[in-house]
Amino acid sequence: MVYTELRLGAESFDQCRYDGSKLLLRGPRRDLNGDYVACLGGTETFARFVARPYPDLLEEALGVTCVNFGWPNAGIDVFRSDAALMDCASRARLCVLQVPNAINLSNMYYRVHPRRNDRVLEATDAMRALFPRVDFTEFSFTRHMLTRLRARYPEEFLYLCKELRSVWTAGMEDMLGRIDAPVVLLWLSLRRPEEHLDRPDLGADPGLVDRDMLSRLRPLVSDIVEVSFSNAVDRKGVEPIETALGSDAHVDTAAALQSVLSTHLQT
Repeated sequence: MVYTELRLGAESFDQCRYDGSKLLLRGPRRDLNGDYVACLGGTETFARFVARPYPDLLEEALGVTCVNFGWPNAGIDVFRSDAALMDCASRARLCVLQVPNAINLSNMYYRVHPRRNDRVLEATDAMRALFPRVDFTEFSFTRHMLTRLRARYPEEFLYLCKELRSVWTAGMEDMLGRIDAPVVLLWLSLRRPEEHLDRPDLGADPGLVDRDMLSRLRPLVSDIVEVSFSNAVDRKGVEPIETALGSDAHVDTAAALQSVLSTHLQT
C-alpha cells in the first residue's frame, strides 16, 4: 500500500494504490471488501483542484462507498492495461465510467505513453507518410500535435480522425467487455455529444467523441448519464477542463448520477 500527499491550495489529499495497480490514484484509500461503486475516469474524475469531487459527493448521497479511480489525462489504454484496476471495477456493485477522449490512445499513426496517455511516444511510418512535411519531434502532447495538424493539413487530418474514432470504439467495446459489473457511462464535458459536428472538436474532452460513437456503446452499458457545461468557458479561448469544472460542476455531476445509480443499486 502506497500513500503520498498532494497539496490542494490550503488543503491536501492522499494518493494510494489498489490491489497491485500501478496507478497512484486519489485517496483516501477505500475499503473494497464490501459493496462499492467504482468511478473510473480521467482528469475531471481525479479532480486535483477540487476538494470534494463527485465520487465523494455520491458516497454521501447514496450511503455506499464510492471509490475514485480517476487518473489525469486517462485514455482507454491506461485502464484496460491495468489488470488489477479492471478487477477492482469488476468487483464493484456498479461502475461509473467517464467517457474518455479519442485522442489519448495508441493507433496506427502514433503511440502514446502507457500510463501518461496524453504523451506522444512516437509517430509511426504511416503518420510520416500521411504528413510528410511535419517534424514530429517537436510534439510531446497529443492535443498539441493534433491541433497543429488540423490547422495545417485539414484534409489529411480527416484520415487521422477516422482512425482514432475507429480505434476508440473498438477499445471501448473491449474494455466494457472486461468489466463484469454493470457500467453507467458518464459524459462529462464542456460540450454536448452532438455539438461541433461540423469540425473535429479538440478543445473539450472527450475529444473527437460524438453522439454516434456513444450510441454504438448503448447496448453494452446499463445507462448513459450526460452532464454538459456548454457555457462554462469562452469557447474562443480554450481553458483547461480541470479548472473549468470546479466544485459546482461536481455537485451537478453527483446529482445527475445519484438518481440513476440509486435505481440500479435497488435492483
